Amino acid sequence: MRERFSGDAVCISCGAKSPDISGALTLCSSCVKAGGEVVERCIEDAHGKARSAFGLPALPPRTAGGRTCRICGNACVLGEGERGYCGLRVVEDGKLRHLSGTTRSGIVEYYYDPLPTNCVADWVCAGSRDRGRDNLAVFLGACTFDCLFCQNSQFRMLTACLGPVCTAGQLAEAAGESTACICYFGGDPSPQMPFALRASELALRRRGGKVRICWETNGSMHRGLLRRALNLSLRSGGCVKFDLKAFDRTLHRALCGTSNAHTLENFAYAASRVPERPEPPPLVASTLLVPGYVGAEEVGRIASFIAALDTGIPYSLLAFHPRHAMRDLPVTSRRQAEECLATAREAGLTRVHIGNLHLLG
Repeated sequence: MRERFSGDAVCISCGAKSPDISGALTLCSSCVKAGGEVVERCIEDAHGKARSAFGLPALPPRTAGGRTCRICGNACVLGEGERGYCGLRVVEDGKLRHLSGTTRSGIVEYYYDPLPTNCVADWVCAGSRDRGRDNLAVFLGACTFDCLFCQNSQFRMLTACLGPVCTAGQLAEAAGESTACICYFGGDPSPQMPFALRASELALRRRGGKVRICWETNGSMHRGLLRRALNLSLRSGGCVKFDLKAFDRTLHRALCGTSNAHTLENFAYAASRVPERPEPPPLVASTLLVPGYVGAEEVGRIASFIAALDTGIPYSLLAFHPRHAMRDLPVTSRRQAEECLATAREAGLTRVHIGNLHLLG
């Protein structure tokens, strides 16, 4: 429930009033980080409401004696008839069944973007120089997170109807002679990595290695799948773009529904492989600046984490636009973006960038 006083939302925990408090959470960021019973109840309620219409569980299932899925860090434990957090796994007759995202086929829509395109890494990626060619943008219809601020929330419709379906071979054939890059996003590649990896391998073979493979992801996939993705990107001249949504663990669960522990571990692993090909950078980080929740303090913690691994990793700060369950928040202000930029640089990062400038308020 949300109350409004003079245009401000009210935190049900401390009573603070602000336009930067989301009605979906009904909590300010300070109270979220403090944790407690009220916070946990609000987190589960917010994500339960956001997911119920699509038949998805509010939290990753943990059914005693169930079957464990290892595709991502959520490691859902599913009982008979239960559906996984991403919506693509179910247990039937005691066996884990993959509804999509296997090496054979995936739930996907794709289109061609003329280069240079509005990519998170466009300011450091070699693809920005390929004028006259195109990027095969692969929109994957499932996700391992449940971001209340999701900027591409339409992917849930694809999860719900389990389509449209594309085979790995069909997607590989879509990468024609004019295609310089293949970029997987969504949703997220994580729950359909076996499909995306197979399609990429086929496309590279078909094109004689002359196409970049890139990933835009929350980084929650199984480490073995990430290793294969990095191998393909390093070999082809592409990159892996990690969206580091928040550093505080409770805030991350509040905003995204699940833990960020596996994402941070995977990012550290990816950073350890940067020396294999420093340029163009194989690893890029980004953070969406959500008013009231992800500001200079949170960006400072994320930037310090990145800088401790490698100060040269590119970091893009992205402007938020009201979407999905957080349509009641304002857009990112120019002041907030500039404060975050300065904070990231103070943390020691040498390559920091503000993206989506046209969205700043």
